[in-house]
Amino acid sequence: MTGPNLLDQPETLLPAEAEVLEALHRTGRSGLPTVVAAHPTSSLAWAELADAAYADGHILESYAYARVGYHRGLDALRKAGWRGSGPIPWRHEPNRGILRALYALRRAARDIGEAGEVERLTTFLDNSDPTAAARIESVDAPTQLMRIIPEPANSPGDHPAPPTEAFVIRGED
Repeated sequence: MTGPNLLDQPETLLPAEAEVLEALHRTGRSGLPTVVAAHPTSSLAWAELADAAYADGHILESYAYARVGYHRGLDALRKAGWRGSGPIPWRHEPNRGILRALYALRRAARDIGEAGEVERLTTFLDNSDPTAAARIESVDAPTQLMRIIPEPANSPGDHPAPPTEAFVIRGED
């Protein structure tokens, strides 16, 4: 007999997506569609796109992107040995793409009034990792470094101000 509970299910740990992370760090927000097109199986890339759409007030687009990210994440989980239930820990960074896609889908479903879907996704997210939603909403929530582009010069002698960088923290509050 090994372990305290033979009925415990093993954690599912997804493989790292180094190329996706590099592409996301290299591109800005406007480049997210290019990253998704280059890495269409990445739930992380789809979650980023869903978050960007949501931040811009495009709830239905966010829902659609998150839905794709969710399904791509399910594919990755099954490939990693997941059998439809069991822990998917947030602490394992490669798992964060599917957890963020689940969260983004739940958020958009809530905003369009799909109560049954919200309940189902909340259960799935909590069963995967009870800390994931709170971590996404708090310090582990993604931030984006966005470049604010100055207006073009009005006359040939005018020089536009240099770009300004700002951190934008996305969230409910």
